[in-house]
This record gives sequence, structure tokens and C-alpha cells, in this order.
Amino acid sequence: MKEITTGKKRILSLDVFRGLTIAAMILVNTPGDGKYSYAPLKHSVWNGCTPTDLVFPFFMFIVGVSIVFALETKKADPANHKSIISGALRRMLILIGLGLFIFLFYRFDLQHIRYPGVLQRIGIVYFIATLIYLKTSQKTRDWLAGIILVLYYVLLTYIPVPDGNSPNLEPETNLAAWVDRAIFGLNHLYSHTKLWDPEGVLSTIPSIVTTLFGIRLGEFLRRTDISVNKICGNLAIIGIITTILGLLTGLIFPINKQLWTSSYVLYAAGLCTLGVTAAYWLIDVKGYKKYAWVFVVFGANAISSYVVSEIVPGMLNWISVHQEGTKVKGMKLIYDTVFKPYFSPNNASLLFAICFVLLIWVLMYVLYRRKIFIKV
Repeated sequence: MKEITTGKKRILSLDVFRGLTIAAMILVNTPGDGKYSYAPLKHSVWNGCTPTDLVFPFFMFIVGVSIVFALETKKADPANHKSIISGALRRMLILIGLGLFIFLFYRFDLQHIRYPGVLQRIGIVYFIATLIYLKTSQKTRDWLAGIILVLYYVLLTYIPVPDGNSPNLEPETNLAAWVDRAIFGLNHLYSHTKLWDPEGVLSTIPSIVTTLFGIRLGEFLRRTDISVNKICGNLAIIGIITTILGLLTGLIFPINKQLWTSSYVLYAAGLCTLGVTAAYWLIDVKGYKKYAWVFVVFGANAISSYVVSEIVPGMLNWISVHQEGTKVKGMKLIYDTVFKPYFSPNNASLLFAICFVLLIWVLMYVLYRRKIFIKV
């Protein structure tokens, strides 16, 4: 596997952190029965933030870090920019295509296809963040991040909604929800929310800032003018300050994943900074690497792991049996047969999710052992 390096140092912790994030993403996305998931494994209904709500921004943050390590040496020569931009555009289109493919895999219905989505957002933000990284200095990126967060707050809390509603942050009547309906129409939004989309247009703008925070951390890790102890110390301070700033701004602009509010950006970026710093200190500085490979299995094929975890349930559901006149599909059949009868509802749901994570891990381990690393 090609290792991420900075100077002469291996940055193994980034692949480990990415792998942990993917494992958490799969865990919370595939409960045995979502009604019985433990509270930390559920998204907040609206305002607030559970550990589950941190998984997506953590991945977006790591995307930013990866941009730095992939492009820093190439960025210096403007002659490389055209090929970098075309490569980023290709990756964006592939990710958007994969997101649409996953939807159509379960329901081939072009009239109701959901256009926004997790992979779609990752692709769009990756492309925009790459452009920003190539064409701006860190100081400019800091100003841009601040301006976006302030303008997003003003947009959602002071601009009247064109359908006649006053500025508000309610699920179905806020400005972001109106924009989603205006652009995509009701037939192309997330089916569970119907009138708005958690990966909608306006909320994608502040998610770019999450990735810009990752770029800033990546730039800091690349520094060679200060010691690793000082790097970790400074990053820990930045993480604490950013987390507190997120909590404070949450008093006027609530922390909300669905809207990807400015306070949520700060809060998640602060916690992710602390998490990456701790992983870097333990693994790359102190040398605790013995079991790192377990998580690198996911981290080395992060997008592949996610896509496979989204496809495998559909494949298992090709298997079905009839019980008491009802057709029971594969995933529910496994849950009802192997887990539900022997554990409490909460534990049955959790153990099913853990076993599913292990199943995907085994599939990714085959690729890892064969040194197959699929890049988009």
C-alpha cells in the first residue's frame, strides 16, 4: 500500500482515523432494527448532536487533510493545475455516479430518483475544495471559511423564505428546504423527509468549510519548522478552542447536522481536530502501531468500503422466504433468526450492526491482502 508521508515521516494515523470513521458510518447505517438502536447510534431528530451526527463531517474533514498530502508538492507548479483540476472533476463525477447508482440499485425509478446524497456531496465538496486549495493561500482560505459561516447564518436567520414564511430554522419551512424543493422538486428528495434533503444545496456550502478545516490541519501537519510535540500541542489547543466556539455559537445558531449549521461546522471540526491529533500522537509520534492495520483495512479503501456496505444489504435481500403469508427478505431474516430471539432488542440491533461491519471488513481485507486499493 502507498503510505501517506510528510517529509520523512509516515502518517499512518490518517488512514487509521479514516478507517475508524468508515467503520462508524457502516455501524450506524445498518442496525438490526433502527427503532431499537442505542441513542448514541441515532441521528438527532433536529437540533443537537449525537456521536452519529459526527461521522459524516469527520469524513469530510479527512477529505481536506488528504487533499493536502496528495497535492502539496504538485501545487507549487502551475503547469500541474490543469491535470489536477481535470482529475478532481473526474473523481467528482464518479462519486456522483456511484451515489446515483446505489439509489437505482434498490429502486430503478428515474421519476423518483434522489439527486442529492452522501457520495454526491463528498464529490462536489472535494472538487470545490481542491480548486480553492490550488488557487488560494491559507490566509485566504481562513477568511473564506469565516465569510461562508457568517453568510450562511445570515441567510438562514434573516432572509425571508420566498414561499411567504419568515426566516426560521424549522425542518420543512426554512430557506434551505425551500431551495431543495425549488431545484429538485418533491420527487427527487430524500424519501424519509419528503419536503427537504439532509444533503441539499444550501447545506452543502458550509460543508465545504468542514473540508477547509481539514486542509488547514493537513497544512499544519506538513510543517517542518517546529517539533512534533509543538504540532500536537498547538493542534490540541486549536481543537479545544474550535469546539468551544462551536458550542457558544450554537446558542444563537443551533448545532444541527441536517442544516449543517455554522456552529455544527465549528463543533465537529474542533472534535475532529482533537481526534486526529490524538491518533497522530499515539500512532505516529509514540509508535503504537501494532493493531493499526485493522482499521487501515477500511481506511485504505474508504469509498469502496462505503459503497460495498450500501450494496451488500440489497444483495442479501435477493434471498427471501415466506412466513405466515409475508415475504421476509434476507437482512430481516438473518436478524429475526440469529439475533432477535437471543438478545434484548437494543443489543440484538447493535450486535447485528457489529457483525455487518465485520462482514464488510472481511471483504475489504481480501482486497487489502492482495494489495488492491481502489481509487476514484
